[in-house]
Amino acid sequence: MMMSLFLLLTGHTYAQKLKSGDLTMLKGQKVLNIQYDYSTMEVGKFKTEAEYLKKGTDDRNAKKTGTGDEWAAKWNNDKAARYQPAFEEKFNDAAEGCGLEIKPGASDAKYTMILHTTFAEQGVETIVFGSGKSASIDFSADIIETAAPGKVLATIESSGNKPKSNARMTVGGVPVNKETYDAGARLTECYQTAGKAAGKFFCKEMK
Repeated sequence: MMMSLFLLLTGHTYAQKLKSGDLTMLKGQKVLNIQYDYSTMEVGKFKTEAEYLKKGTDDRNAKKTGTGDEWAAKWNNDKAARYQPAFEEKFNDAAEGCGLEIKPGASDAKYTMILHTTFAEQGVETIVFGSGKSASIDFSADIIETAAPGKVLATIESSGNKPKSNARMTVGGVPVNKETYDAGARLTECYQTAGKAAGKFFCKEMK
């Protein structure tokens, strides 16, 4: 039985920009609190996450009762279980050189970053080399003073955060690396890319 390995490297076309304010207030800060917001997130062709979840849940439940509800629960659970830790880990690795660490629940930190995921594309993976659609996320991040959350001090925007790579291995047309075909795994890599890029960007802008 012939084994074939297809390796697709997705180019990093993400863009980071400072939309307003500056990050110099973070100089000397060791810890930055972080919160997450998905309330304005579009998903693929759907303008709201609610529309996406309803369509996906209804379609799956129509085929087999309960599978849609399980899928929706996993979609929501992946945010805290996979995406957020992935972003934090890579951000902190990239920002280690400038002494900044993001940490959820750090209510004693002077400043807080609110990360708004504004768009998510889960992507479509196939076993055909060069086909499919890459996963990606866009986000904006507001920096506020933790004790005075009503005023946004700076806003960062980032788009086109894609997975670093996708390895596709098949034996007789059957995927061996099933992790590649998990949308949650692809989006986790998107948050890793976003975290690494954001950590570098913060260090650069804090100088």
